[in-house]
Amino acid sequence: MLDLVSGDDEDFRPAYHASAAAETARATFSPNRQQAVIAEQINARPTPVKGQIMGYVAALRAIGPDDVFHWLKDGLLWIIGATVLCVAAAFVYAMAAQPRYTVYTDLVIDPSNLQVVSDDVFGSNPLRDSQLLEVESKLRILTSRNVLTRVIDGMNLTQDPEFVKPGILGGIKELFSSTSKAETQQAKMLGATRALAERVEARREERSFVVSLGVYSDNAEKSVALSDAIVDAFEKEIFESAAQSAGRVATTLNDRLEELRHNVTNAEAKVEEFKRQKGLQSSNGELVSTQLVAELNTQVLTAQQRYIELETRYKQMQEAISTGRTGTASVFASPAMTSLRQDYDQALLQLNSLKLTYGTRHPRITAANSDLSTLKASINNEARRIADTAFADVNQAKSALAALQGKANEQQTTVYMDNDSQVELRDLERDARAKAALYETHLTRAQQITEQQQINTSNIRVISRAMPPQSRSWPPRTLILLAAGAFAGIAIGIGLALLFGILRALRQHQPRTG
Repeated sequence: MLDLVSGDDEDFRPAYHASAAAETARATFSPNRQQAVIAEQINARPTPVKGQIMGYVAALRAIGPDDVFHWLKDGLLWIIGATVLCVAAAFVYAMAAQPRYTVYTDLVIDPSNLQVVSDDVFGSNPLRDSQLLEVESKLRILTSRNVLTRVIDGMNLTQDPEFVKPGILGGIKELFSSTSKAETQQAKMLGATRALAERVEARREERSFVVSLGVYSDNAEKSVALSDAIVDAFEKEIFESAAQSAGRVATTLNDRLEELRHNVTNAEAKVEEFKRQKGLQSSNGELVSTQLVAELNTQVLTAQQRYIELETRYKQMQEAISTGRTGTASVFASPAMTSLRQDYDQALLQLNSLKLTYGTRHPRITAANSDLSTLKASINNEARRIADTAFADVNQAKSALAALQGKANEQQTTVYMDNDSQVELRDLERDARAKAALYETHLTRAQQITEQQQINTSNIRVISRAMPPQSRSWPPRTLILLAAGAFAGIAIGIGLALLFGILRALRQHQPRTG
């Protein structure tokens, strides 16, 4: 640095030239004046201040290693004194400083809650950035005022002198103070919160969900107790916060349920009222008129089939009567006809037997022929009676079929009218079903969330509990403080010795004036 400064006038000539240039710029209105200013600046003589500065510079350039050695030798008392004072100050600080005992607790804060139910009210985000933001948010909760207040209340830290330091005149001030007890307690709580916040630090490990919580106090056991209390309060705060959020959702759903229940009741009432107005009756989810038409159609088919069968049987009887086959036709089935046919067959056998015995002109054969004719007439009469009965059955079946067809046609008209009404009815029923489904969904969800309030789904694990430290974290050990004090004292003493030596050298080379 000293070599950069020159001791003759030439070293200052650039500065003078710069000053002359400035004067020239200000005097551009007069070229003659500009030349005069430049000449004046270049030929100016050195001032007394300039000579004094040059003397100091020359003195500094003349300093050598021998001078430094002599200065240190002359200032040995300063070095020793500064060292003794700094060592003494370090020793006093080591003895008087309030010790700090720091403990650490490691936690894993998983952003994904435990999946107790499939559709949890708090959904998890699979994106890593969002998960890290979730962990950072919970990290802020770990040192929040709510958590610290829980710890202060639980451990009664407002009565701990470490956190609420009583003043020298604190008791007297409380006697004559106009503040209420609640305000005093609030002030103590605020002071304890600030003190505890200064003693708590939490940070997240890089690229992980592991959070390290550091807590210090003036007692090792108290530090452990504070750390455990903060972790417990943090877990309770997370659980209660989630429970309160779920409770707000459940309350909103319950408020909505009353309106939904009213909507469902009104929709179902509209359906029933419409059925009463239109005369629509249902059974097993189907209109009674539709069921009745189906039954009538079945009865019509049965009656029609019976009519066809009876009519066919009657025609067969008529054909048998007209062809003289009443004795052998199977359509004439009755107990009397069966008995007559048996008698006729027996009489015919007897007649044939008599013919073989007596010949064709015997009186007994004539009597047998008369009996056979009588039986044949009886068979014909029975066949006509059966045919008349069958004809009556045909007429009855025909009348029944006509009646059923008329009733079915009439009921079908009613069904057509009911179907038109049922279109509107189905619309009302769909609306009622939709509102009922919405109501049931909200009801189920509200009950589920209400139950979920009682379950702690936060996924927070303590992987390393706080342990009592073997030594204090601050201040450092006494030996280290004494060594640091000695080093600082030596440095300060050397600095003072050199400073005083330089000042003496400058005074000796100071030029005399006058």
